[in-house]
Amino acid sequence: MAKYKTIGIMSGTSLDGVDLAYCFFDKKHGVWEFEIVKAITIPYSNEWKSKLRNANNLSSADLVRLDIKFGHYLGKLCQTWIRRQQLDPNLVASHGHTVFHQPESGFTLQIGNGAAIASQLVNCDLVFDFRTQDVSMGGQGAPLVPIGDKLLFGEYAVCLNLGGIANISFENDGRRIAGDIAFCNMPLNYLANMLGKEFDNNGEIASSGNINKELLLQLNNWDYVNYKFPKSLGREEFENRFESIINNSKLAVEDQMRTWIDYISSQIANEINKIEGKVLVTGGGAMNIFLIEELKRKVNNELIIPDISLIEFKEALIFAFLGTLRMENEVNILASVTGASRDHSSGSIIFNRNRNNL
Repeated sequence: MAKYKTIGIMSGTSLDGVDLAYCFFDKKHGVWEFEIVKAITIPYSNEWKSKLRNANNLSSADLVRLDIKFGHYLGKLCQTWIRRQQLDPNLVASHGHTVFHQPESGFTLQIGNGAAIASQLVNCDLVFDFRTQDVSMGGQGAPLVPIGDKLLFGEYAVCLNLGGIANISFENDGRRIAGDIAFCNMPLNYLANMLGKEFDNNGEIASSGNINKELLLQLNNWDYVNYKFPKSLGREEFENRFESIINNSKLAVEDQMRTWIDYISSQIANEINKIEGKVLVTGGGAMNIFLIEELKRKVNNELIIPDISLIEFKEALIFAFLGTLRMENEVNILASVTGASRDHSSGSIIFNRNRNNL
């Protein structure tokens, strides 16, 4: 079938909540068209935030239990939304929540057990576990969004996502190139939490601080910047390398945040200024006015900030699209961006529909 009504489920590193996006996809003359029909972010309770934040410290048995419990949670959340909004999806695609991402060691883990999710859904097929196959094929298992950038947003020279991690996607000699640039909302939110805030609204806290040259030097000395694409980051790297720097710093939070903004915007500008053309900016950081101002000051390209729906739900949209491509057995992961041995169609499928009614 060429037409799909797919719900994408996304839980990111910022832990702000679960994104649900109900999307229409239609392939006409070989070109995919899309529409975000409805979308919502359901905030995590403090209990769920704590469970997910500390999942990497659990015993193997407790992690398996959490995987199943979180799967039931996601499935119930999705099915309740379907019922309340009177939606009629034929497919659900779940990214899960990343607990471990260590492709250099040959593994990645996104919890949200597929069977547990599917057990809560009524007459919806499910696609989940998009990353494992890529890692087993020698890839980074990330980023996965660039296939959506290529097929749905090809009019932009660059797609920039400012999430917990800032990542980029662009075409180079007919090949899609992509990767993570730097930590973005993850350190900014971590610092905001020290002041009892969920995030720095419009970048107001950061804008009141001063750049600290010593901290900036520490950040710039991180050798990740010298790695070539494809490359990816995980929460472990932030926890192991930067949390101690932040916790042990005697600088005011405002000054730390201001320094991070300078670092993030500079790293992004270094990559984008190599490319000509318009830049589509999405993710929570697109609403950080101060960060965007700093980017505009350093970047030569025109930055396009889309409507709020696309800013907030582009990743959920694209995971819905990845699931749709998987059901069509079309390529949904590009070797040029993950480093895998070949392009492939990834994701485990659980058939849940009553096919006698199709």
